[in-house]
Amino acid sequence: MDTQRLILFAAFMLVSMSLWQTWQVQTNPPPVHSITNTSGTSNISTDSQPGLPATDDLPSVPISDAADNQSISTPSVAQKVESGQRISVKTDVFDIEIDTVGGDIRRVSLLDYPVDVNHDPSPVVLMNDKSGVFFISQTGLLSASKDSVYAPDHNVSYKVDALSYELGQQSELHVPLTWTSDDGLFTLTKIYTFHPGKYEIDVKHQITNNSTNAWQGHLYRQLQRTNIEQASMFLQTYTGGMISKEVDGFEKIDFSEMMDVNLSRANTGGWISMIQHYFMGAWIPPANSKENYYTRVTERNSSDPHYILGTISSVQIVDPDSTTELNDTLFIGPKLQLHIKDLATGLDSTVDYGFLSVIAHPIYWLLDKIQSVVNNWGWSIIFLTIIIKAIFYKLSATSYKSMAHMRKVTPRLKAIQEQFKDNSAEKNKAMMELYKKEKINPLGGCLPIVVQIPVFISLYWVLLESVEMRQADFMLWLNNLSAPDPYYVLPLIMGISMFVQQKLNPAPMDPVQAKVMMMLPIIFTVFFAFFPSGLVLYWVVNNLLSITQQWYITRSIENA
Repeated sequence: MDTQRLILFAAFMLVSMSLWQTWQVQTNPPPVHSITNTSGTSNISTDSQPGLPATDDLPSVPISDAADNQSISTPSVAQKVESGQRISVKTDVFDIEIDTVGGDIRRVSLLDYPVDVNHDPSPVVLMNDKSGVFFISQTGLLSASKDSVYAPDHNVSYKVDALSYELGQQSELHVPLTWTSDDGLFTLTKIYTFHPGKYEIDVKHQITNNSTNAWQGHLYRQLQRTNIEQASMFLQTYTGGMISKEVDGFEKIDFSEMMDVNLSRANTGGWISMIQHYFMGAWIPPANSKENYYTRVTERNSSDPHYILGTISSVQIVDPDSTTELNDTLFIGPKLQLHIKDLATGLDSTVDYGFLSVIAHPIYWLLDKIQSVVNNWGWSIIFLTIIIKAIFYKLSATSYKSMAHMRKVTPRLKAIQEQFKDNSAEKNKAMMELYKKEKINPLGGCLPIVVQIPVFISLYWVLLESVEMRQADFMLWLNNLSAPDPYYVLPLIMGISMFVQQKLNPAPMDPVQAKVMMMLPIIFTVFFAFFPSGLVLYWVVNNLLSITQQWYITRSIENA
């Protein structure tokens, strides 16, 4: 197999995998489960506390964490998410709605991220409590005593001082919500604190116990959402849960796993998140807190089940006539990896580069450094492509020299093929003698390309997954590098460049194979017409540089 065929084979496999994933999603949607076995074997451990209904959207606590070894109280089960008054909060990056029921964050618009820079300038709505696009954040307290009435979970109603808040020129904005027990002896104040230019929100739970007995219970935080359809039929990215692990870094918990078994996982600090292409919501407990990560699925019998991923603290004790504060961080926004990695260890893993992350992260780092100088993501892609091409220049040269020598002896190979067309053994022997005489390694062009394939795939995922590429402007009509070229200019240039590259390569011996190879530029032009223009830009620049290098080497060898 010559180098050009190997390149095309690798690219074809990449596109084929993308199409296969899309076909699988569209033809085999996740089934609606009416009965789920949460006690079956799985790499996810099941709950040690049975008894909560499968449709409950409240977490359970392992019995070992409960005070005096009692069962945990289970507040009223909410089959549907109730709604009260809405509190409007506006900052320079957010337009948020908080509901007085539960103090839930029910709607989040990201003001710096339009839906479509060309067709829909309205901001992306990341969180929403509407059917089909349901995604909200919830917190609450569970009492460690089954008889306690001091258990303000996310079904209780809070009182607020105002229904509208705006950050303005302030350095921070506090939004308090208060719940008080009927006897007036127990108060929970939930305080959201917003900061200019930041997508992380400080969340404080201030617990005041004026009763005669110590209160013992747990704080939980959870993200509840439905699955969403992929925006592109060609580019499938991961949507689902992801959690940190103390040993192995992180783990994906997809919706099918949540449907099959309830997660119960002990951890210290860490983070939980619900991610999608470019954006995510994540809860980050204090680094030294003992936590239990959990999942739930509600409305299983509906066509749009709700998937819950949460974390619940170890037992908290509030003495009589005292106040305790519990602090967490909630992140809702774009996966800006150089920023989110500073919020919690491994949180930048939510930028899903797949199994080649070890290569992809340095590539992104270099791309970001170039961007900080040229201040244009299109030119950053071009310069990054040039740098990568320069790094592999010697390897590419070896490959192109091998192909040039093969091209030079192609007429003699065809003559051998014609002479021994009825004798394969003699044909192969004569061809090997010719290779030996001309000092040609027929596989000499393959190894350099094999080495480069992981880099190419890593760069592909960097350009696909990085939110910085989303709707990034380049030049002329290309004002959205995350969308296909509206005039198909880049895909056409890419197809032409592939055709030129084929002409520089030795022609295949097999006429059928030759026809297939001639069709590939057309096939890939059609495929890339639907790919983000940032990816196609990389291909065009890489092909043009390859053509220049290969043409020079081929001419030098043929004229020698």
